[in-house]
Amino acid sequence: MDRLQAMAIFLAVVEEGGFASAARKLELSAPMATRAVSELENAMGVRLLTRTTRVVRVTETGARYANDCRRILADVAESEEAAAGSHGEVRGRLVVTASSVFGPMRVTPIVTEYLRRYPEAEVECRFVDRVVNMIDEGVDVAVRIGPLQDSAYQARCVGRVRRVVCASPCYVARHGAPSSPADLVDHTVVMANGITPSVDWRFVVGDQATVVRVRPRMTVSSNEAAIGAALAGFGLTRVVSYMVDDHLASGRLVEVLRDHESVPLPVHVLHHEGRHAARKVRAFVDLASQSLRDDRLLHWQADARMAHGD
Repeated sequence: MDRLQAMAIFLAVVEEGGFASAARKLELSAPMATRAVSELENAMGVRLLTRTTRVVRVTETGARYANDCRRILADVAESEEAAAGSHGEVRGRLVVTASSVFGPMRVTPIVTEYLRRYPEAEVECRFVDRVVNMIDEGVDVAVRIGPLQDSAYQARCVGRVRRVVCASPCYVARHGAPSSPADLVDHTVVMANGITPSVDWRFVVGDQATVVRVRPRMTVSSNEAAIGAALAGFGLTRVVSYMVDDHLASGRLVEVLRDHESVPLPVHVLHHEGRHAARKVRAFVDLASQSLRDDRLLHWQADARMAHGD
């Protein structure tokens, strides 16, 4: 079997989690898919997959080889497009991820504009409150808020946001506003379980960082629910600034402890293909980067020192 075809079949088995599903995706027979992977393993003398009667798992060597296959096949496809004179066209399926709040609010408009510009493109949006493994889950582009944990990705910093403690005016009128982070122990707190839920809230008092362990009376599964409880006057909550900008501007919520907030959180657009990125990825990253850099809600006290590195 052609080596590139075998690589494509192996990659499909890894991404689909099994031979049968990979065969259906590629419109092949399951025995052909099995034979292709066996030929690769025999040619290289290594085990790429661990097979049992119930599950197929990729080995450590297989995972590295899958990454290489993904890059090689993308390079071949791009070379063929260039030779055919279609190098400048944006087409194909793109998978984009962001958080469950930021995605619908800020990424969806970018996706629809991308699709309007490029009629041959398709986009799958995965808006979830967890850190997605982009390579393992087949994600092309991610928009993430907060410090980056993995330096292997290509990242563009497009802005920054901050954490906001807020409440309704009626709550503040009844209970007063905390004047320092330590006063939170005397207030009703609503907390959302996000990507990294924690009862430790970080602040700055004077020039020193401090941690306050809050005791939430109400814990909810989404930021929207926490904001809703705050709007209803139940208590204080802490969310990211872009989530409540409209409520703060209208006066439905008021901010407290602003002078004690910790450092802003960076916003990045990530992809993992480097200079080998397909045209569809480069086009989306360029559009998303420009759109988010133009978004005033992502530039809290932005200044000339802020880096916009690629």
